[in-house]
Amino acid sequence: MQKGQISVQTENIFPIIKQFLYSDQEIFLRELISNAVDATTKLKTLASKGVFKDELGDTTIEILLDKEAKTLTIRDKGIGMNEEEVERYLNQVAFSGAKDFLDKYKDESGIIGHFGLGFYSAFMVADKVEFVTKSYKENSEGVTWSCEGSPEYSLEKNDKAERGTDVVLHISEDGMEYLEDNRITELLNKYCKFLPVEIQFGTKKEFIPKSEEEDAEMEEFEVPNIINNPEPIWKKKPADLKDEDYISFYNELYPYSQPPLFWIHLNIDYPFNLTGILYFPKLNNSMEIQKNKIQLYSNQVFITDDVKEIVPEFLTLLHGVIDSPDIPLNVSRSYLQADRNVKRIGSHITKKVADKMNDMFKNEREDFQDKWKDIGALVKYGMITNDKFYDKAKNFALLSNVEKEHFTIDEYKEKIKDNQTDKHNKIIAIYTSSPEEHDSFIQSSKDEGYDVLVTDTMIDNHFMQQLEQKQGDMTFVRVDSDTVDNLVQKDEKKESVLSEDDQKVVEEIFKGQITEAGANVSMKALSPDSLPVMITKSEFMRRMKEMQAMQGMGDAFPDSYNVVVNSNHPLIAEKLLKAENDEEKGKLAKHLYSLALLNQNMLKGANLTNFIKKSIDFIAK
Repeated sequence: MQKGQISVQTENIFPIIKQFLYSDQEIFLRELISNAVDATTKLKTLASKGVFKDELGDTTIEILLDKEAKTLTIRDKGIGMNEEEVERYLNQVAFSGAKDFLDKYKDESGIIGHFGLGFYSAFMVADKVEFVTKSYKENSEGVTWSCEGSPEYSLEKNDKAERGTDVVLHISEDGMEYLEDNRITELLNKYCKFLPVEIQFGTKKEFIPKSEEEDAEMEEFEVPNIINNPEPIWKKKPADLKDEDYISFYNELYPYSQPPLFWIHLNIDYPFNLTGILYFPKLNNSMEIQKNKIQLYSNQVFITDDVKEIVPEFLTLLHGVIDSPDIPLNVSRSYLQADRNVKRIGSHITKKVADKMNDMFKNEREDFQDKWKDIGALVKYGMITNDKFYDKAKNFALLSNVEKEHFTIDEYKEKIKDNQTDKHNKIIAIYTSSPEEHDSFIQSSKDEGYDVLVTDTMIDNHFMQQLEQKQGDMTFVRVDSDTVDNLVQKDEKKESVLSEDDQKVVEEIFKGQITEAGANVSMKALSPDSLPVMITKSEFMRRMKEMQAMQGMGDAFPDSYNVVVNSNHPLIAEKLLKAENDEEKGKLAKHLYSLALLNQNMLKGANLTNFIKKSIDFIAK
């Protein structure tokens, strides 16, 4: 038996590995299985080139637990190693000291996947590691390398009959969780679910009919429990796949989820290699959803589900997988390294998403409109946060009105410009954030011939501000805004049925009944079918107050609102003016004003109680 010391010029490399190199202890299993996959893949490559001429046979990688012996074994049937290769790959890790080692390799990705650092991650969970191997080469002898977590090792021959490698971990006291079946199953499902070589962990029961008869008796078999899908569909050509394949894969990734709306198959080989599938889930116009649904792989090895360094933030709302060997990782594969390549990948994925949506809008507009409720939040979020996406999405982003009609931004401007342009030549888009709450205002606006949009999600406020900034000639006002009162062009203004003197009388009657500070009375000649009295607010002041509330700044702006009296409504033009006396006129004005406050949810406390009592008395009479 040969003994020696690993060629590391530091007292002990293992504490460095445990404390600094790997950010997460559990990734040891990923590293060791990745090595096994590499060894198996290399053998298959040699066989395909005729270098290895024997039968490949079963190349399944096995994960073996022995709770009694406290060992976890990763067994492959790959190329294996001879004594010289063990010396080279496991012992001659020539670093010039721990600090230099960390400085040199912490930001590099090329070292990953090689025997050496990946292999040494085993010592995070093991007191002792045995490397039992035999090369595929003719006349090779088996060798066993053994190390107990220090630079000292032993190397001796063994009688291993089959090619390949067993990595046997003697689990340490603080790693006992890795002797539990459930914990290993969890890690295999997390890191190894799509590795390109079959991985077996134990066996499972399978029931097979004894004959081909319909009611044949079932026979029970013990079969290998293969935990991975070696050929995920993102590695296949889109032309070879059907919709059912994509949906089935989605269910494999996210069991019990609602079916996706649609998907994009990424298959890029220049200027970088990247494959993957991105699914559009049903967002229901809500941003309150779980992120981290895109899984990043490198050559089918799971890396992370935190992909914000790769894709723009708005695309993290998507689900699916991205697989690229060109994404730079640090030495433990745990962190992405921001560089030019990563940014290019993000830009390319953004373009692919925009192109897909644009094609759908152009070729299947009706279907696109049906899906808008579910994808609108993502598109708006993207337009707000990503200028390049905005430039593409402005052609297919939709605005929806209370009639459930859909328009692109340009289509909508064309629709409303003749009737909804103010004196400053700004196109005024009227919106409601709550169709039920604003129903009376919506009806009044429709009576005036205006169109009303529905913007009922939190992101819509930011989206409208973005459009105002980008479009330049367009502004948004809520349907209960004072701006709506001033929309009608001068040559189209309605004439009041009341004389100017009568209007002044009515105005004074209302002013006499309104004691609240900040309430301004004005007369407007509106449609007789509109409300007799409306409460409107300054769009600018409302936005400022909402912004303050979001920032937790309190309320620095006093409440102010407009009491708009419709001089053409019969209750104003006839009943109010023809009331018997000033007291009756005041009572009617007060009641109409209270109704307007109630319509805006502004009638509260004692005022609301008194209004209800007076209404009951009125009905009783």
